[in-house]
Amino acid sequence: MEQSAHQVPIFVTIIFTVLLVAVILCLALEEKIHAQKSLIVGIAAVFSLFLGQYFHLLPIGFLINVFSEKLNIPVFIQGIDWSVITIMLGSGVFVDVISKSGLFTWIAIKLTKKSKGDPLVLLVYYGLMTVVFSAVLNNVTAMIIVGSLSTVSLTKLEKLDKLLGFLIIEGLLTNVGGLLTLISSVPNIIVGQSAGISFIKFFLVAGPYVLIATIVTIFMGARIFNINKLSNEEEINEAVLKVSGFDENDGIESWGFFKFGIVMTILFILVIATTSVLPVIKDLGMGYVAMGFAAIALIRYKSETDKFYKSIDWDLIGFFIALFVLINVMEHAQVLNMIGNFLTKVIDLGPKAGVASVLFGSAIFSSVTDNIPLAAMLAKILVGLKTASDSNLWWAVIFGANLGGNITPIGSASTLVAVTIIHKNKLNLSFMGFVKASAIFATVQLILACIYVLVFI
Repeated sequence: MEQSAHQVPIFVTIIFTVLLVAVILCLALEEKIHAQKSLIVGIAAVFSLFLGQYFHLLPIGFLINVFSEKLNIPVFIQGIDWSVITIMLGSGVFVDVISKSGLFTWIAIKLTKKSKGDPLVLLVYYGLMTVVFSAVLNNVTAMIIVGSLSTVSLTKLEKLDKLLGFLIIEGLLTNVGGLLTLISSVPNIIVGQSAGISFIKFFLVAGPYVLIATIVTIFMGARIFNINKLSNEEEINEAVLKVSGFDENDGIESWGFFKFGIVMTILFILVIATTSVLPVIKDLGMGYVAMGFAAIALIRYKSETDKFYKSIDWDLIGFFIALFVLINVMEHAQVLNMIGNFLTKVIDLGPKAGVASVLFGSAIFSSVTDNIPLAAMLAKILVGLKTASDSNLWWAVIFGANLGGNITPIGSASTLVAVTIIHKNKLNLSFMGFVKASAIFATVQLILACIYVLVFI
């Protein structure tokens, strides 16, 4: 992230920092003030834009594209990460349409039968699926697919009381899975390229930690949310008898559409996973792929597409649009720069203390701000300090930026999607409720990451 061309008075940066803190507090008190998160952040975005222009912080004017054409794009449009928005829209609609084919019900029942009705075994299956999908696709798509499957499985098992635990654990695992490869998340790409870390090296270094963190998270989740393995003979026989009566073909109304769903889902996964290397597609991005597949899938319901548009969580979309605008203004107000400068001083604490502080510091800041500009800023700082490519400071930023998303529901898109699915199923979980539930997981994951980075890298 480049420094702004103008100097921002410190009192202005402090004003915007206070505004950011106020927004976080309002989100934490969402239920008490009876306001939707999109409205809270939307009002903050409107106010921050006004203040930003008042203090002459925003780049108002024309943009010049690659064809030397002037584009008059409002500043609040420029600040939105449309890739994330289109991935959420496209993936959500695609999964919703394909689910009508019965494919996801079929997969969920197959897995449920394979687990023999044991909730713990089922949690392991879905936990591993979440990590793999997050690594090869993106964490938003992974959460949408696995969250839908978990809901179907637990409904069939008549164990919806376990759904909250499943969804929270899966949401946390999306950010663990996002550490597995160089292309699993944007911070990985930014920091990896700046440090000169190859794809293979990234996988070999991050892989052992991801494996350990996945096992620990599933084990802890099972204990905390009381998801236990069936122990006595009567429970086991009852569960086996119940799942034996499940018919995965029940939800299939058209075998032609079912086969279409299989082909489309496989293609969707393959194209999303290889977007970065496909000619033409790599320039258009994952958002284009998600929206494109959604449009193709909607052909099946070409005369009633409006019912799928109504099922989109517009509060979630509105929240993210407003959040991107707010964070963009914070960037121009040098709030993120102030964070970066603070972490720069932390690096000077010494080899071990500096690395540990950068890891925890980047995690904390990533939990309340966008981890992409933060990762970009820290990568730029490390390059400026001529940090060696084998320094564990690079990995401190990578682990911190990814795992920070597990501290709050606004720390990453996937955890917020998990909370949205929770609310959709009428399960009670507030902002602070998520923070309380995830605190122990995030703490253990970060401590493990710190030990791993300091000792094994």
